Amino acid sequence: MISTLFVLLSQAPSIVLVTPKSEVDFIEPQIAVENDGHVYVAYGSGNAVYVSISADKGKSFGNPVKVAESGKLALGMRRGPRISAFKGKVTVTAVYGTTGNGADGDILTFRSDNHGETWSAGSKVNDVAGSAREGLHGLAVGPDGTLACTWLDLRTRGTKLYLSTSKDEGTTWSKNQLVYESASGSICECCHPSLAYDANGRLHIMFRNSLKGARDMYGLFTNNGTSFSQAIKFGTGTWLINACPMDGGMIFAGDSGAVGAIWRRENFIYYFMNGNDIGELALGEGKQPWAALGTNGDIFAIWSGPAGIVSVRLGEPTRIVSPKGTDPVIAASPDRKIVFAAWANGGIQGTVMASL
Repeated sequence: MISTLFVLLSQAPSIVLVTPKSEVDFIEPQIAVENDGHVYVAYGSGNAVYVSISADKGKSFGNPVKVAESGKLALGMRRGPRISAFKGKVTVTAVYGTTGNGADGDILTFRSDNHGETWSAGSKVNDVAGSAREGLHGLAVGPDGTLACTWLDLRTRGTKLYLSTSKDEGTTWSKNQLVYESASGSICECCHPSLAYDANGRLHIMFRNSLKGARDMYGLFTNNGTSFSQAIKFGTGTWLINACPMDGGMIFAGDSGAVGAIWRRENFIYYFMNGNDIGELALGEGKQPWAALGTNGDIFAIWSGPAGIVSVRLGEPTRIVSPKGTDPVIAASPDRKIVFAAWANGGIQGTVMASL
């Protein structure tokens, strides 16, 4: 019965969250889902950040709520806002600068205590001004409500990976911690990092490294946000490329130490899950993949393929959800009973992938 329910909902038609009301498109959606059925989708338009909110598991959304317009917003190629939610408290982070376009930029925090209805400013995440100017960062919330933010940092020569955490929904942030620096002098300069907490509160981080011409995905973990495991390469192949692919993939985590990742290598999408004895699995041609973990080990993935936005529950046939869409993302509730996907198509569209 559960399997049938998943299949039916994954074939549900897409809904329009918001359509453009000006010459500036709404792009780069990001999703947070709560167990109570609230789904929050943050996105950018020009220099403004908005959130659309659903209280019925993503079946319908209210009017967009403007969160911030605090300077020049880093937006596009996975730059843009990030969002998390925990028991009705919603946090959005976004990189804003005075000049923008990579000349300056800091990760600013915006908070809501009422399911995203109203917003107030939190504090800056990076503690060296302008060090987050590349505009690429990730945000995750743990099972106890702790927030973690990781980003590509430029406070010193070469791109490095940094982390900060917050115990108060982004009102304050911890001292910035260096997570990883490449022996080659810089990690990949323009691929977004991602991070996810598992059910035990361990934080897993993925980024694209740059070592001797290889631009491969690496992962590590931390139990306390201040000391980090050795970084290990994901997958069995290597991508030798003298450029940044601008494609960071996604890491996701579940119970009992389950950790998975999805990423692009050359022109194909690959998937890895620890404990499956496969090493890696090629899912299809494409770029900009994202994935989330459902119930019973179900894995939902979405990416941009040659014919449009492709979605799949692994083990089932893929389907095209949008022939012209971009910026696909997918997220699950902490109990993994609700899975929602979104993408840009002039405006923002989305679909319920699973709901129990």
